Amino acid sequence: MGDSVGRAALEVAGRFETEVVRFLRDMIAIPAESQREGERCERVRQEYEKLGFDEVGFDRLGSVVARIGDGPFTILMDGHIDCVGIGDRDAWEHDPFDGKLEDGKVWGRGAVDELPAIACMAYGAAIARSRGLRENVTLYLTASVMEEDCDGYCLLHLIEQEGIRPDVVVIGEPTDLGVYRGQRGRVEATITTKGRSSHAAHPEEGINALYKLAPIISDIEALNDRLPSDDFLGKGTVVVSNVECTTVSLNAVPDSARINIDRRLTAGESPDAALAELRALPHLGDAEVELLHYDELSWRGERARQEKFFPSWVVPEGHPAVRGVAEAVEAVLGSPPAISRWSFSTNGVATMGRHGIPTVGFAPGLEELSHTTGEWVAVEDLVRATAVYSLIPAFLASLEEELVL
Repeated sequence: MGDSVGRAALEVAGRFETEVVRFLRDMIAIPAESQREGERCERVRQEYEKLGFDEVGFDRLGSVVARIGDGPFTILMDGHIDCVGIGDRDAWEHDPFDGKLEDGKVWGRGAVDELPAIACMAYGAAIARSRGLRENVTLYLTASVMEEDCDGYCLLHLIEQEGIRPDVVVIGEPTDLGVYRGQRGRVEATITTKGRSSHAAHPEEGINALYKLAPIISDIEALNDRLPSDDFLGKGTVVVSNVECTTVSLNAVPDSARINIDRRLTAGESPDAALAELRALPHLGDAEVELLHYDELSWRGERARQEKFFPSWVVPEGHPAVRGVAEAVEAVLGSPPAISRWSFSTNGVATMGRHGIPTVGFAPGLEELSHTTGEWVAVEDLVRATAVYSLIPAFLASLEEELVL
């Protein structure tokens, strides 16, 4: 398979440009933050059914799942359907839920993170189906839920509760048409201080819990400078991301205070070691360090529970999963893609991070536009991505013997 296959795939994908753009704009037009994705999921289910996939439905968590083929070699292509909120609506140049099409770009919340992948994967899979999947292949598509709240849980559920364990996974976080093979992990933790309330007119009678936090915050800032770095994944980091306190009034000394901590883990770092570092901060005193837990209900009422630890992961550059996806990209684009990694976290924390399933990322869109008020994706890149997704099943299937060793 080579350039002629790529050119043919690009030509076919171009015929579906209008449909891909329309589907993407329809999804953008439906607000869908984590736990409230139902209406957007229903829209995706309708599109999957229209495209004639062999099986379409919801898993118990609420992710949309489609199947094509029934061979023993299983490929999963995943895009998460939920998006973060919009913040200050006045900060948006374009309506975040309009899906505006202008100057060859689609704009709006989710136009990068990561609704393009869902649209392009759907039509890429449909093209692959019309071409004929190899008999040994089953291709699953997921439009997964709750990723922004608890990355990876949706695929943990799929694997551990629904019994779908793929041999290889392609995830649709933005890569600007490059091929990504890893990410840093992360831990979400809190540090809580206790004080004693008193009237603000008599602060000497109380113990100010916020003041106890102040040197701890300085310790954390200093800790960030000492964290290790990895040549590929980059540096471990720690950030105080939120401060809150309890007080009986605005004229009283706070009797408790808490900070939230985002700790990014580079290669070789463990959550236990990261928590131990926090518990060893010079000014911690009697403050308590706790790992956060996720415990929420999905839009279908299924309970999701998990410690908020998300492992780092890396797939070797020479791995057949990386080679197969990169060869599909090269066939379409005509040159080798950039091989890199994400700065943020993805659903790969479940597939590769926890289950060791080879996981590779490919999608249109610029990572740095994620969660901004200026999200956009180029229509030209939507067509290119659709062509690549249409080839990925065949390119990976040709490497089955290496992938399932």
